[in-house]
Amino acid sequence: MTRPHPLARSAGRTSRTLVVGAGLLLGFVIAAVTVGRVESVGLTRMEPARPVQSLALRVDDVADGSITLRDAERGTLIATVPPGADNFIRATLRGFAQGRLRAGLSREVPFRLTRFADGALRLDDALTGRSVDFGAFGPSNYAAFARLMPDHGAVR
Repeated sequence: MTRPHPLARSAGRTSRTLVVGAGLLLGFVIAAVTVGRVESVGLTRMEPARPVQSLALRVDDVADGSITLRDAERGTLIATVPPGADNFIRATLRGFAQGRLRAGLSREVPFRLTRFADGALRLDDALTGRSVDFGAFGPSNYAAFARLMPDHGAVR
């Protein structure tokens, strides 16, 4: 009669030492993460950048398919985007507008375009809570919105 290999007898069974070791490792990881979060050990926090320029942006559709962008506080025309031009601006603003439409919110409240001290540029919708940081979309798309900011810029 042949005897089974010593490892074959333990097939299907987990070693008690292995289970205890895995449990201790899991407990240590949970404790380390908890202490790190509570005591801020190993965490890097960046202070939010200070806004240096802001623009209340009103967007209106025109019958010929273009859109007008106005300073909502002054009523001045900032730009007219004809059909087929500035597709990143059109797509971003369309997405924001559709979010409001789906939620049944007003089109009358302007969006807020803000430039920060660190150079970041962000579009916010106060009604939906949605925001887009344009630094994530590359330099040409960042520049498309950056050119909408007036040159004379303190925070308004």
